[in-house]
Amino acid sequence: MTTVAASPWFVRPPADQAAARLFCFPFSGSGASAFSAWPAALDGTEVCPVQFPGRENRLGHPHYGSYENLADALAEALEPLLDRPFAFFAHCAGALPAYETVLRLAARGLPTPDRLFVSRQPAPHDAALDPMLAMSEDELRAEVESFIRGRGIEPRPDMVGLGLMVLLRDHAAAKAYERTDPARLPCPVTVLKWRDDPDVSLDDLQGWRRYTDSVEYHVVDGGHYQFMDAPDELQKLLTGRR
Repeated sequence: MTTVAASPWFVRPPADQAAARLFCFPFSGSGASAFSAWPAALDGTEVCPVQFPGRENRLGHPHYGSYENLADALAEALEPLLDRPFAFFAHCAGALPAYETVLRLAARGLPTPDRLFVSRQPAPHDAALDPMLAMSEDELRAEVESFIRGRGIEPRPDMVGLGLMVLLRDHAAAKAYERTDPARLPCPVTVLKWRDDPDVSLDDLQGWRRYTDSVEYHVVDGGHYQFMDAPDELQKLLTGRR
């Protein structure tokens, strides 16, 4: 048992015997359950879904308010777990607090990820390109209903209302986020474009080249939410490089 067993940031206590760790950042409106279908470990690398406050089992915790606040708090929570190789995986807007967290780890003189995996999200200075940020509340409600239905669950009004509340708070943070000066990362970046996702093109993702000396791009089969199923192609990318 580790010293961070009671941390609300992680849905299960990190394992002492893990050779490496992959910290997974969820997208706006979601939580650590976005990774519930993932195996607990990938080729000896422990999968550690991060639970943001203000959702799921942390619904009673105050919302983080801004990506900067989120990264500040998460960098502190991560510190005891950085005693072995690790990487970050972040889908959609989750890549923005992941990026900010890497910067804060570096500023504190702490270990930084071997690699940042970014799925679908334009670079921080292009964050406003996210098409969901232009959606109305009614459109977002329909998106929540569609997402729930797509997971094989009939969306009840209370379920949709709760999901919409979390999504609106997360979107407020996303809309307030602004970084015009690309602060360089101390780690390589792998950017993933999902082949069947028409809303974010490969061109939309090119801005990440300004953030690191080493960036690579991969087009993977599937749509916007395909990552939740941990497809084999994604697993091979994650385990082939840390």
